[in-house]
Amino acid sequence: MYMKRFKESELILNNDGSIYHLKLRPEHLADTVIVVGDQGRVPLISKYFEKVEYKIQSREFLTHTGFFNKKRISVTSTGIGTDNIDIVLNELDAIVNIDLEKRVPHDQHKALNIIRLGTSGALQSDIPVDSLVASAFGLGFDGLMHFYQFDKALLETGMADAFAQHTNWSKNLPYPYIFAASEPLLKNLADGLTQGITGTANGFYGPQGRELRIPLAFPELNDQIENFSYQGHCITNFEMETSALYGLGKVLGHNTLTVCNIIANRTRKEYSKDVKKSIDQMIRYMLEKIAK
Repeated sequence: MYMKRFKESELILNNDGSIYHLKLRPEHLADTVIVVGDQGRVPLISKYFEKVEYKIQSREFLTHTGFFNKKRISVTSTGIGTDNIDIVLNELDAIVNIDLEKRVPHDQHKALNIIRLGTSGALQSDIPVDSLVASAFGLGFDGLMHFYQFDKALLETGMADAFAQHTNWSKNLPYPYIFAASEPLLKNLADGLTQGITGTANGFYGPQGRELRIPLAFPELNDQIENFSYQGHCITNFEMETSALYGLGKVLGHNTLTVCNIIANRTRKEYSKDVKKSIDQMIRYMLEKIAK
């Protein structure tokens, strides 16, 4: 039986056999992975571990693996943006589903639980600053998933088409795509939290409606985003990673969920008075949920 062998230029490894960017080997990675954008947040999480087994860094990708309440957890920083999520998700998957020495897929698939703990700006006036929002859906403006071939039944096509029609989406922009969160993680980790559609922008300024010295091409877009609703779901917040996390996770067969700490409310023009405290509260709350 033919088994695909991944070429050296496609599956790039370091001299120690670790995956290229993350610099991780299979023994370094837990089955539950918390991903954060800022590498400075990794030690903010691992300081609550009873034991840290591994600390590995390559570029902006920092991983700490250890135990919280006897549960083995890895925390990995991704950096900002869906382009970095593309690196992290593909390499996390390769670590557990490819024999890195033989360069062939494992016979059995392993599904990771990957939970993003992020910060975000709320787009609905009734979402308080310093609260938590769980992403039931990830709405991508970035176009990343259009580069991959996959079963289109995994997409939330009706919701994406309704959004494109509602906003009169420009043909100059990548067509929006939407994936749902993993139902078990949403049920077990997001109970009691505000849930909605998270918009994933491919930039922090113009793509999120912030105008400094360059005028916006679509100045009305944020208002249209805030007013969108589909089968009871509205767009709750903006960030820069979730659509790729959900898309790649779904296609690769992993469980994914994003929970964001709301540090700003864009409609009310409010910002958290103590971001560090707010992030720490999210970390402690979610660690307890994850450990159970």
